[in-house]
Amino acid sequence: MFSKIKRISIIFVLILIVYLGFVSSLLRKKDPAKLDPVAVNDITQTLAKNWDRIRYESLTDMDYGYDYVVVDNEGNLLVATKRGLNEDISSAISNRDTIVDILKDNDTLGKLFIFNDIEVEWNKSRIEILTIAFIAILGFSVFIILFLMYSYRRIFRPFEKLREFAKDVAAGNLDAPLAMDKDNVFGAFSESFDLMREELKKARDNERVANQSKKELVASLSHDIKTPVASIMAVSEIMQAKSTDSNDIEQLKIIYSKSEQINGLITNMFTATLEELQELKVEVTEQSSNIINDLINRADYNNRVVINCHGECLVLMDELRLSQVVDNIISNSYKYADTSIDVSIDVNNEFLEIIFLDYGIGVAETELPLLFNKFYRAGNADGKSGSGLGLYISRYLMKEMSGDIECQNIENGFMIKLKLMIA
Repeated sequence: MFSKIKRISIIFVLILIVYLGFVSSLLRKKDPAKLDPVAVNDITQTLAKNWDRIRYESLTDMDYGYDYVVVDNEGNLLVATKRGLNEDISSAISNRDTIVDILKDNDTLGKLFIFNDIEVEWNKSRIEILTIAFIAILGFSVFIILFLMYSYRRIFRPFEKLREFAKDVAAGNLDAPLAMDKDNVFGAFSESFDLMREELKKARDNERVANQSKKELVASLSHDIKTPVASIMAVSEIMQAKSTDSNDIEQLKIIYSKSEQINGLITNMFTATLEELQELKVEVTEQSSNIINDLINRADYNNRVVINCHGECLVLMDELRLSQVVDNIISNSYKYADTSIDVSIDVNNEFLEIIFLDYGIGVAETELPLLFNKFYRAGNADGKSGSGLGLYISRYLMKEMSGDIECQNIENGFMIKLKLMIA
């Protein structure tokens, strides 16, 4: 393809050089035609010899390639080789005609005006040059148009296809192949780009399969582990009920507590995996806000929550999922603040706001935007168990219920706000 363009360019340059050489030769200043002294002398001698009958003589045998006019001493026209020549001395001088005296026996009989035709010849040459220039410009324009059309078809249009292909690849659309045309400049590149697309598609598909397998494995393991943990919790609870030894009861409580902790971690991991697999179902219905009080009381295992409820309304929520969110918030407050918790429930415009306020040290301001990220744990979580999934899952569930969750430090503690859409 490049060899074709090279040949076309060489031909174009050669044509341009020939044209410029031809035009420059035409534009080169012509030397004035030199008079032949012998011919001029012959004309004057013949005219002098035939002066008396000059009006009746034919001048065709004495033109020598020149046009001329003969006048007498008074300036009267006697004869001319053709019409339209300068017939008086002032016109002849203006046209730079050659003026020669006609002498006979040292007497001046009249004058000979030999016509200067340089301007006439120049006008002819100029018309020829303009005609050639117009034809050359027209041909050059046609060549440029054809070359541009050829360039667009062979270079620019394939390049546009490559650019659109690159946009599709950047956008993740790896299913559309790139049409290959090996006759254009980018033919080889097209094939390479399409091979790259196929490899990227294979890599993405392999990555998707690997991620799916990993998530399914985590979900399966989480489910399998929950079964024996539940059995341990059940057995330890039964043994506590039957045991009479205080030391054994305390040990069984520890076993139950740790089992419950493991169960919570597995639940969070399992829930996060389900959410990524888009299997975490949230069924939103209209419910009375009175249910929220019961959800809070069931989650308050330390009995240190004080509820202030102002008003009742219908809200959009999934009771099971909201219970999961409330459990996580109260559990975190007891774990990291270990203080009493004040809960206020108020209507604010189109939302029902549930505010949880504890009196711990809170978290660093720089960490607040990160609390809802997956697996993120704030600095105050050092030495405490947890997976960093609770708030991440809680935000997902609240969004699915058309609500929201926010957190901030306040003057004397830490606040988390839940917002439920009013039906």
